[in-house]
Amino acid sequence: MKILANDGISTNGITIMEKAGFEVLTTTVAQEQLANYINEHKIDALLVRSATKVRKELIDNCPSLKLIGRGGVGMDNIDVIYAKSKNIHVINTPAASSESVAELVFAHLFGGVRFLYDANRNMPLEGDSNFKELKKSYSKGTELRGKTLGIFGFGNIGQATAKLAIGAGMNVVYCDPEVENASIELTFFDGQKVTFALKNTEKSELIKNADYISLHIPGQKGYVIGKEELSQMKKGVGIVNAARGGVIDEVALVEALENGTVSFAGLDVYESEPKPEMKILMHPSISLSPHIGAATLEAQERIGSELAEQIITLLK
Repeated sequence: MKILANDGISTNGITIMEKAGFEVLTTTVAQEQLANYINEHKIDALLVRSATKVRKELIDNCPSLKLIGRGGVGMDNIDVIYAKSKNIHVINTPAASSESVAELVFAHLFGGVRFLYDANRNMPLEGDSNFKELKKSYSKGTELRGKTLGIFGFGNIGQATAKLAIGAGMNVVYCDPEVENASIELTFFDGQKVTFALKNTEKSELIKNADYISLHIPGQKGYVIGKEELSQMKKGVGIVNAARGGVIDEVALVEALENGTVSFAGLDVYESEPKPEMKILMHPSISLSPHIGAATLEAQERIGSELAEQIITLLK
């Protein structure tokens, strides 16, 4: 059987599948040429990340497909229900990248409260000529310890983010109607374990009480954080979105940054991705990364292994 990893896959994932007798192709095929390639090479399974789209038209035009795999969590680039109606297996790797995304969130948070996003822009330009003024301008940083982190969405990634927050001495509240209660277990280097019991919070309460907000929810039909929600937040709140572009109203976010409601934002995803708006890219109070939440060597190895093991189970 032939597997096409159109957006790439880790070496260990390839090795596992090849040892099981699969042929793995890692050619990156352009979206408009994908159907022809799949049919020409009689591809049995198509593996994608966020770049390749697997819509109804592609599914209908590729009768050889038996499985579609998403390396990562969100599957909004795949017509999942339609694929399943055609008896095609649809799989993802919901736990593989949780720690990587959570750590990126905290990279944005730690950088945000100490103005690193701005200092990294200005130090190369003015560090030799304006050092004292720059030092003064960045002298009012704050600590995360003792502050409240509000988490929207409390699946694997949300819970991994909560673990880091608790480890940093933060209070954690979350909003997720699917998770009424949650037990967060922290495991330490010496084998000790501590469990924390958390309870779901209403959206309005989270928005009102959080010092920082992190989003970990799939794409929605409308904004989760819009002008109204921003107006109800604590003055000086920090917001990080490493979930999906479109869950935050970016126009309202920029306005809230300008009027001081939001002190900084950390964005890994964008409404107009892969071409973020220039107002977002150039804003001095936004920490930016190009959708790299799951882009660590460790996460990619876990993703490759999880995909390979599921494929072997389903197709052998």
